[in-house]
Amino acid sequence: MDVRMPGTDGIEATRRIRAMSGAASVSRILILTTFDLDEYVYAALRAGANGFLLKDALAADLMAAVRTVAAGEAVTAPSVTRRLIAHFVRRPQHSADRLAVLTAREREVLTLIAQGRSNAEIADELHVSGSTVSTHIGRILAKLDLRDRVHAVILGYECGLVD
Repeated sequence: MDVRMPGTDGIEATRRIRAMSGAASVSRILILTTFDLDEYVYAALRAGANGFLLKDALAADLMAAVRTVAAGEAVTAPSVTRRLIAHFVRRPQHSADRLAVLTAREREVLTLIAQGRSNAEIADELHVSGSTVSTHIGRILAKLDLRDRVHAVILGYECGLVD
């Protein structure tokens, strides 16, 4: 999707797709735009986009982003990620008590996610398989009612898991 499209803009189209019965769990939406504005980023992610990239992204980065989003993960342009983190770090922190529902291992995985580690890096560090990491991430997202990895990173920062 692009933010600005004829007729229905990409953010509204994303919102409508997410509202469709069953579509939220199977559709993957990547916003690709020239508009590097925080208001568009926040609106797109709130609407349910799985990613937000700028059109000046390298072809290899775009291909990797499409694969990442297709696999059910989230992706944002590096400049967008920095601004998102800065924005959410300034917000009042969530209590670390929210993390009480996690097992010690899930909390460890959440901390590594918040540090920006990939699934493969987490698997190597914890000496577990990639599928085990994926299972932990799925449980973390479900227990904490998070939509995707980006929201897990934000929560990790808000709860003080990383500086």
